[in-house]
Amino acid sequence: MDLNSASTIVLQVLTQATSQDTAVLKPAEEQLKQWETQPGFYSVLLNIFTNHSLDVNVRWLAVLYFKNGIDRYWRRVAPHALSEEEKTTLRAGLITNFNEPVNQIATQISVLIAKVARVDCPRQWPELIPTLLESVKVQDDLRQHRALLTFYHVTKTLASKRLAADRKLFYDLASGIYSFACSLWNHHTDTFLQQVCAGDEAAATNSLERTLLSLKVLRKLTVHGFVEPHWSAEVMGFLHAVFERLKQFLECNSSPETLEAHKIKTAFFTYPTLMEICRRLVTHYFLLTKEELMMWEEDPEGFTVEETGGDSWKYSLRPCTEVLFIDIFHEYNQTLTPVLLEMVHSLQGSTNMEDTSAILIKDAVYNAVGLAAYELFDSVDFDQWFKNQLLAELQVSHNRYKPIRRRVIWLIGQWISVKFKSDLRPMLYEAIRNLLQDQDLVVRIETATTLKLTVDDFEFSTDQFLPYLESMFTLLFQLLQEVTQCDTKMHVLHVLSCVIERVNMQIRPYVGCLVQYLPLLWKQSEEHNMLRCAILTTLIHLVQGLGADSKNLYPFLLPVIQLSTDVSQPPHVYLLEDGLELWLVTLENSPCLTPELLRIFQNMSALLELSSENLKNCFKIINAYIFLSSSEFLQMYAADLCQSFCELLEDITTEGQVQVLKVVENVLKVNPVLGPQMFQPLLPSIFRGILDGERYPVVMSTYLGIVGRILLQNASFFSLLLNQMACELGQELDQILGNMIEMWVDRMDNITQPERRKLSALALLSLLPSLNSVIQDKFCGIINISVEGLHDVMTEDPETGTYKDCMLMSHFEEPKVTEDEEPPTEQDKRKKILALKDPVHTVSLQQFIYEKLKAQQELLGEQGFQALMETVDTEIVAQLQEFLQGF
Repeated sequence: MDLNSASTIVLQVLTQATSQDTAVLKPAEEQLKQWETQPGFYSVLLNIFTNHSLDVNVRWLAVLYFKNGIDRYWRRVAPHALSEEEKTTLRAGLITNFNEPVNQIATQISVLIAKVARVDCPRQWPELIPTLLESVKVQDDLRQHRALLTFYHVTKTLASKRLAADRKLFYDLASGIYSFACSLWNHHTDTFLQQVCAGDEAAATNSLERTLLSLKVLRKLTVHGFVEPHWSAEVMGFLHAVFERLKQFLECNSSPETLEAHKIKTAFFTYPTLMEICRRLVTHYFLLTKEELMMWEEDPEGFTVEETGGDSWKYSLRPCTEVLFIDIFHEYNQTLTPVLLEMVHSLQGSTNMEDTSAILIKDAVYNAVGLAAYELFDSVDFDQWFKNQLLAELQVSHNRYKPIRRRVIWLIGQWISVKFKSDLRPMLYEAIRNLLQDQDLVVRIETATTLKLTVDDFEFSTDQFLPYLESMFTLLFQLLQEVTQCDTKMHVLHVLSCVIERVNMQIRPYVGCLVQYLPLLWKQSEEHNMLRCAILTTLIHLVQGLGADSKNLYPFLLPVIQLSTDVSQPPHVYLLEDGLELWLVTLENSPCLTPELLRIFQNMSALLELSSENLKNCFKIINAYIFLSSSEFLQMYAADLCQSFCELLEDITTEGQVQVLKVVENVLKVNPVLGPQMFQPLLPSIFRGILDGERYPVVMSTYLGIVGRILLQNASFFSLLLNQMACELGQELDQILGNMIEMWVDRMDNITQPERRKLSALALLSLLPSLNSVIQDKFCGIINISVEGLHDVMTEDPETGTYKDCMLMSHFEEPKVTEDEEPPTEQDKRKKILALKDPVHTVSLQQFIYEKLKAQQELLGEQGFQALMETVDTEIVAQLQEFLQGF
């Protein structure tokens, strides 16, 4: 298509295509459709939509046609793919000027640049990111905004790619541009704050938009650009800066009332006033009262419940003063830190056991240091304080010193995630073990809380903790038995759960006593649903820790699951969410399907009818049954499930539809012979969805995955389905088959999962060899998908220079698990074994293509086969030959 002569014609047809008159509109649309595959058409469109003097509606339409063309013709292996020469020209033209004046068109241009980047960046388009980085620095407001908008959409698109190689590229990109993105955000934030304070609303609005765009870029880079963001100094610096900028936004309101209030606040909060407030709050209002001390003696559990937020505590004076202290210390920390540290230093050394007042003062000061832990980070060497002072105080066993023992172990809990060296943890574990044997119940309960905070911390090491595991677990269990109040039992159970979760399989030798006690506790807690929720949480972690051995718990475990997930039972209102989670982990860790485990599934029908937020876990449970024992499960429940799914699909979100379809896909994976028959009522609507060009890519991808499985693994049933569709739609069988293949080829880019992409190639290739004219007519598309599949799965051996299919699996290996990884569940192992029977992992795509082409050649003869191959693009043929070298 000659650009000069074609531009006028294309412009005229685009103008007609914006008409409201269908007599003008329809022929124009038809003409544009014919031009879609013409070389040079997209270069003409680029010239049109970048010409700001043309009608906005015409330019808008040109952008849309260009964007749709990227989806269909940009990939090298697509039918009628754009030439590499034209793509090079288009890429250069797209980033020449970021000066689009119309917002809607600018957004579309940014999106289509991102679509090209998804395919070509960085290998075929290395200049894109550097160009964007330079363009967001320019002084021109419009160009800067448009470049930043494009930068965001490109980052968002690249972050969404999930193949390992693509993720590695994005990690590299993120590490290379993160500092720049941070500086960009800082610059626009500074500008925005200055403009707000100056009262320039119009300029501030523009700067705020740039601030938000750069913040969105940083969000994508932070979440998707680092394997472990918390280990990156740049990321943590940015997150810290976010909160600092928030403390600035709040202060930037420059109304006269605010300025006057600031003057009053400054005049009142002088150094002497602040110092007096700090001392008074700590030494007067933080003190334990006589009533509290009496309650500690007479009802230690009641005292503990009140201290952790009981009704009386909520309305007492001390929590209010603690909140006031935190707010003032945060606002004036530079002024008040020396005051608080001086109070700490004055209390060093031993305390007279007869001086109750001195003990209570020390308790109050230590309370303040714990509340202000984050503010005191740079001012307190907590590790030294712990070793030189606090550890010794924990060892003072005098009864009158119990407020300090309790306060010190609480204080350590507040600092554990702020500043505490990991090599000090064994010393802390020794202290915790000793305190769990303390004569005072309040001290033991507080110690359990600090243990939970310690094992919950991200620096927790299982290896460091293992020498103390048996004794800690025994002491916690004794504490659980000793306490009597529901709230306290819940609290201790949560600590036990946390320990079990962190040490996982290492807990197995020590859980016998707890396993025997939980049925009794469950029975006793019949009127206390929240305690039962805590028991369910403990059971979840127990099952995960016990793995296949959790089968021994079934006499207690399965009735608990049955009750918790039965919507006809009143307690389900409280227990359902945790009950479903327990049901799921039980299935995932089950070594085999028992009759009792199978019977519980009777609860599922009513759960699916609820269509609640728990639906996702319901689908996970269904999948777990399928992987556990598909034959027994499906024979009993397939009909009910199919009926439930048919009803669900009529009134469910797109995400919900995908979850239903994935269940069907899993059934076909594990049982390709009987699966299609069992879910036959669902299949016509899936087939129609493909023929109609389902508009949601994820749904379309799953549709194609399901039909691909049937076509590849149950060809006879596929023929029956095809005949059924021909009867229902009143069309020729070959016409439906041709339409299906055409839509499959057209929507191949909807499929992002590598397994499904390979499956598509295998499924369509399984139609060969064939004399069917429709299949031969679609031969080019089948080969295109096959070559695209080869690009997805083939890796080159650098030593031999040959290609191999990276998805092939030859045998099952027990994965090696590091300390930070969860051990594989029984379900993980089942999925691995299933993969060894899956054509996606057992059939070489390379060899399959070769064998199918060879068979087609033998069927047609050399001349007929060559004529068929001539329908395929020469570049695709060359790529195919390269992959098939050696065959």
